[in-house]
Amino acid sequence: MIERRPFNSLGGANHGWLDAKHHFSFASYHDAARMGWGALRVWNDDAIAANTGFPPHSHADMEIITYVRDGAITHQDNLGNLGRTEAGDVQVMSAGSGIQHAEYNREKETTRIFQIWIIPDSRGGAPTWGSKPFPKGERSGRFVILASGIAGDDDALPIRADARVLGLTLAAGQSEDYAIGDNRYGYLVPARGAVEVNGVRIEARDGLSIRNEANLRIVALEDAEVVLVDTAP
Repeated sequence: MIERRPFNSLGGANHGWLDAKHHFSFASYHDAARMGWGALRVWNDDAIAANTGFPPHSHADMEIITYVRDGAITHQDNLGNLGRTEAGDVQVMSAGSGIQHAEYNREKETTRIFQIWIIPDSRGGAPTWGSKPFPKGERSGRFVILASGIAGDDDALPIRADARVLGLTLAAGQSEDYAIGDNRYGYLVPARGAVEVNGVRIEARDGLSIRNEANLRIVALEDAEVVLVDTAP
């Protein structure tokens, strides 16, 4: 089963400094049919104006992955972590028993991110934060695991869930396969470019819900950058 979620059908709100689109119910946007997909709970497509951002706020019991598409995001939390994550790179915050953090766009341009929330396998635990560069050249033509809670994915940022977040760049005409397995849930969004997934065309920033597909074939219809989440039910 593959179902396209067109970008222009997403929920969201424009707060001036923040233009947010929601693939799933979030904040004031509620759709009982869009409460998540497997362990994936939130996928927000955020544009954050220069020199603005999210003031200090708290989270608990959630794995929060930020994929930076343009610009950079600066993170600061009550554990003493401070870091700047640039376009193409990823940061992960395991909120655990509770963490307070702020995220700001300190750049002179708009920062655009995907913020992805995954429900952890268990509640509690010490909160953590980490960031890692993933140069796009290293995932040209192949999937790279960006964050994972699956044994053996040692090069990825760790999360506390039976899930993977993967990145892929393809030149127009290139293709790549991913064996997802019949018992998994997948959600795929092109950050840039149009692609075809098992014969279904999606445009940049569309969402694709995937279920009961043993294998995915992604074909780039133009130069493309893709993010895929693969989770347990």
